[in-house]
Parts: sequence; C-alpha cells; structure tokens
Amino acid sequence: MSQSVAFSANKTNSMLTREQVTDVFDRILRLSTADEIEVLFSGGKFALTRFANNTIHQNVEDENHVLSVRTVFGGRTARASTNRFDEDSLRRVVQASEALARVQHPDTELLPLPDPKQASLADRDIRVIPSRYFSETAALTPQLRAEAVRQIVRVAEKHKLTAAGIYSSGESVEGLFNSRGLGQWHTQTLAEVSISMLAADSSGWQKANSPDVANLSPLAMAETAAQKAIDAAHPRELPPGKYTVILEPSAALDIVGFMFWDYSGMAILDQRSFLTGRIGSKLFGENITIWDDVTHPLQTGAPFDGEGMRRLRVPLVENGVVKRVVYARGTAERMKKSEFKDKVGLIEATGHGFPLPNEVGEMPVNIVFAAPQNTQTLEQMISSTERGVLVTRLWYIREVDPYEKIVTGMTRDGTFLIENGRVQGGVRNFRFNESLIHLLSNVEAMNAPIRACGEESFDMVVPAMKIRDFNFTEVTKF
Repeated sequence: MSQSVAFSANKTNSMLTREQVTDVFDRILRLSTADEIEVLFSGGKFALTRFANNTIHQNVEDENHVLSVRTVFGGRTARASTNRFDEDSLRRVVQASEALARVQHPDTELLPLPDPKQASLADRDIRVIPSRYFSETAALTPQLRAEAVRQIVRVAEKHKLTAAGIYSSGESVEGLFNSRGLGQWHTQTLAEVSISMLAADSSGWQKANSPDVANLSPLAMAETAAQKAIDAAHPRELPPGKYTVILEPSAALDIVGFMFWDYSGMAILDQRSFLTGRIGSKLFGENITIWDDVTHPLQTGAPFDGEGMRRLRVPLVENGVVKRVVYARGTAERMKKSEFKDKVGLIEATGHGFPLPNEVGEMPVNIVFAAPQNTQTLEQMISSTERGVLVTRLWYIREVDPYEKIVTGMTRDGTFLIENGRVQGGVRNFRFNESLIHLLSNVEAMNAPIRACGEESFDMVVPAMKIRDFNFTEVTKF
C-alpha cells in the first residue's frame, strides 16, 4: 500500500534544467539512508486564456515544479512529494518517505531499481523521438493569445454567434533519477485551442493541440466551428436506430479510448480486461491496426515510463488480431509466473508503467492507428453514404458492459443527416449504446490518421471512421 506526503507550494522563478535537478538529486542522496532511492521531477509553466460570450474573462499563469521521492528498505517502499527545493524541505521530504516506507508491509515481488542498461533495453532497436520543444510555443504571451481570441470572436460576430473556449500554452519538464545511476530527462511545449460556437438552437466545436504552435490555426478552427453551428441550425428529429455513422477524429478517439486501459498486463492478471482469453484472436475488422508508439512524429510525451524504462513501440492490434498488451517491469515478472503466461503472447517490460507504488500497473498512452490501404477523405466518405449521420464529437461516455466493451454516451456540437451523398442539415443529438468490438469490426472506411484530441479520452493519432450499424438508442431534447 502506498502513502504520500506533500508540502506547501513554492513558486520557482524559472524552468528547471537537467543540471539543476542533478544537483538536487545528489543532495537528496546524501540525506537518505535508504537501500535504494528514486526521485521524479515534474512541472513547468502553464498559461491559459479563457473566453465566453465573445469576451475574454480569465487569464491565468502558473509555474510550479514538484519532486517526488521514493525510498526502499528491504521490499518496503513509499513516496513523498514537495515543491520546495531548499535544504530543509529536501530533508523533510526524504524523512517523510523513509518513515512511511519503514512501516509498509514488505512487497516480495518488488524489483530492484533499474540501472541504465536495463532501462535502455539495449538489445532493442532504438528509435529517437523528434524534438517536442518549440521556442515559439514557449514564448507565447497573453497578448498573442488575446489576439488569436480576437480573431475567433470576429468570426463569431460575423455570423451572429457566441464564442466560448480556451487558448492555453506551456512548457514542461519530466525527469527520473535513481541511486543505480539512471538519469532520464524530457522537455516539451504544448499549445491548445478549443472553440465552441453557439447559436439559438445549434452549436459547433473544434479542438486541437500541438507542441508546435505553428501547427495550430485558431482562425481556421473558428470558421469550421462557426460553419458547423450554422449548418446544424433548426435540427430535425430522426428516430433512434442503427445508422451508418461517420465519426470525425475527435469523436472516434473519445469512444475507442475507453478500451486502452484494458491493454495492460495488470488488467489481465486482475481479470478486469475485456482481452482476457482473447489475445491472439481476431476481435476487430481486417482494416484495424493499432500501435503504441511514443516515437511517432504526431505523438507527445516522454520516451520513458514511471520507472525510467524506455518505451517500446508495441503492436496492439494487427489486421484485427489482438497481438499484445503492455507491461511494467513488475507486471511482466508476475505474468511469467501466472496461470495466464501461455495465453498472452510475448511477455516483456515495454516501458509503460506508472510510478511506483501504484495499483493499476501500466497502460499504452501513445496510441497510433495505422492508415488503411485505401484511405478516403471525409468528403469521399460522405459522398458514398446513401443515408447516415455525421458526428463531430461525443461526450458523457460511460461504460455499460466491461467484457463486451459496451459504452453509452451522446453526440453534441454538430450532428448532421447525410442523404444521397450530401449533408442535408442538423439533427437532434442522440444517445448511443455501442460495443467497441462491434464498432471496430464494422469500419467501412477511414481517412489518413491525424493528431486529434477530445474531452473524454487522451490525445491519439486516429482517423475519421465510417461505421455501419452504429446503435442510437434514443433522441435527446436538444
């Protein structure tokens, strides 16, 4: 059982550097009497401009760095955290971690901390991630974000709509150092824009983010969101039932994201994964291939996990067949001794573990859908649809059946009728009940995967999907 302690905040004056945290780690080492010690560093600068009713109403900026100390005494481990880096605070956080560790029950399965060779997985091909730090993104000011919001609001006013949303930017650091000589470090920037355009009886929405702010176009996003609100005006009501549905990338990722917690060795061991007994089976359509790949140029995040292990590129699904799940170091060792060891395929640490101690093990967090052999544009998917529904986004998604992976939720912010290959206008939103196994077995077409983000799941590289027999169970009142 893990326990943690946090101390009071202390705003730092600049971004932490690797040299600074190396010095802090050396000081912590001198203060500790533990058998082993690991220190996680995280934090950075974050700024946000929020607008509603066509007016900026909030601008905030925060800078904070946290270190988290994990100590180990003969299989006993615990973690304590602080965001003060002075000598007294470091001494207190080390003492807190050690005091908590000494009173834990020994974990006979706790592995020694990894050394640099173990963490690098040196016998594997090494893929280098592209730079995820961009000085232009780090240099975004409130004035620059406000100018972008001004352009968004002008679009709203031009179309007699009301705009709301956010424009955020920031830079972050993530590091892990341990007493066996391992030192990992990652820096990144990220800018994000989310826009809702509101009309009397309709709305439109767009959201995107990127480490490189040059990849974002708030003005183009505003025009798209506005056009959706305009085209969705005076929505008609369609009866519930099974429809051909085209999910835009944000809608696709928000619904399929509910299955990736199950792609975990710990979930298999706990028998809470819908993949239990199904690894190696063809569960989805032939055109579905999915990787976890932190090195993909459209992905973000550190190339190492919560123990400092290098993240491997892992095939999760290949032509519809479930290939593998991901593993933290400890989970892989447990799996090799379990009753499931001959039913799960290759068992190895893949660099997807969360910081220890934790109760969930690991998860793939850099999902990449492979492009199909024959991609179609969104326009081509629409033009080939005799009757169907185009969905901008989904929300309020909840799991109904964990083994068949049935989820429920609603459409919103741009739901449209397609007839005879053309978008005919807006329709009232639907509630759906849909199995993700059924959904990914009925994908008729996809476009080229893009980096997309939603509100219900994490960012992915995912395509728009045309799906047959999507199950809408009732119509909402808006």
